[in-house]
Amino acid sequence: MTDHSTDHSTDHSTDHMPGRARSRRLIHLSAAVLSLTYGLAAAQDTAHAEKTAHAEKTAHADRTVHTEAAARPGNSIQESLDRLVRSDGFPAALASVRGRDGRVRDYTAGVADLRTRAKAPVDGYVRIGSNTKTFTAVVVLQLAGEGRVRLDEPIETYLPGLVRGGGGDGRRITVRQLLQHTSGLPDYTAFLAEDPLSHRNTYMQPRELLDMALKEKARFRPGAKWEYSNTNYLVAGLLIEKVTRRPLAEQIDQRIVRRLGLRHTYLPDAGDRSVRAPHPKGYHRDEPDEPLTDVTRWDPSQAWAAGGMISTPRDVNRFFGAVLGGELLEPEQLREMRTTVRADGLGKGARYGLGLISTPLSCGGLAWGHGGDIFGYHTGNAVTEDGRAAAVAVTRLPGSLEALGHVDKAVDAALCS
Repeated sequence: MTDHSTDHSTDHSTDHMPGRARSRRLIHLSAAVLSLTYGLAAAQDTAHAEKTAHAEKTAHADRTVHTEAAARPGNSIQESLDRLVRSDGFPAALASVRGRDGRVRDYTAGVADLRTRAKAPVDGYVRIGSNTKTFTAVVVLQLAGEGRVRLDEPIETYLPGLVRGGGGDGRRITVRQLLQHTSGLPDYTAFLAEDPLSHRNTYMQPRELLDMALKEKARFRPGAKWEYSNTNYLVAGLLIEKVTRRPLAEQIDQRIVRRLGLRHTYLPDAGDRSVRAPHPKGYHRDEPDEPLTDVTRWDPSQAWAAGGMISTPRDVNRFFGAVLGGELLEPEQLREMRTTVRADGLGKGARYGLGLISTPLSCGGLAWGHGGDIFGYHTGNAVTEDGRAAAVAVTRLPGSLEALGHVDKAVDAALCS
């Protein structure tokens, strides 16, 4: 497999930090198969979700699903999920795996609801956090293929006067640098991570979030290095809306979701704090000795183009397989997407393209994906060029780098088994 690469270094560290500081650090570590991506969003239990529950369950039942409901001898994937629940304290773990033979198998462990002890649903809806960035990047690259956006043009061209101040200058930051996290823009989520539960029901407009980031000084000169910042994709979402004169959610739906037939994938409408049924509830705590809080309901406006989408493990695999397989982008744009820079903060050997991450597999070769974090949910996922795919979702943020590594190993095991 060829990695279209350029050598850019980074000093993004992965130091260990205690208590609440460690929790915030984990959130800021970013996404991929070998780490976190920060988002923020919403959840379930609303009247709308109850009304649609029966229809969604019926739709799931109609799908050809090969479910592994219980562990079998030598079944490393199911055993990995069981360990995530038993040893790492995740309330639930869901996985969907497509093997070399093209067969799809779904797995579950744990419970969907800590109070009722209901079983985790097969291929249930979860918040996919920063996997949203890949959807956003695909739309921008499609616009580039249509000649409506140029990757090496300053964002000032499309959003005049929007990015100004100590945090960055839109006249010096290109569209490519936004998508590749080499812009130097500060990350607005640093402000929200200080007291996350207080923001659960707060609607925030993209410009409000951008203003938070621009109060800080630029992290570095544009293009000087790689550093993960959700602000980049906030601006990319605004760029899409300015160029198309249509809402971001509509563009993602028409250009990607409907085109691929992703029946269980969507960017929630503004203010919609629910998650469609069936879904496992998401939980959160800041400190190890605190009880888990149900955070399924959350306003998704805080994540938006950087991390607001909802999907299922099976749909996530279908999407990333379509990206890598050239179903959504012309060859030129796919080459641009796969042109990577070093992203040391994402794990050994990880590299970041335009909303797409390459990671070495233990069995050799590369896997491509992203991964995502949002309060209540963490998703690790990747696909290979020969058609293998794996997505593992758990229903709380990993409480340690060790727990995070166990999710990553479950993805690796699924792809290498």
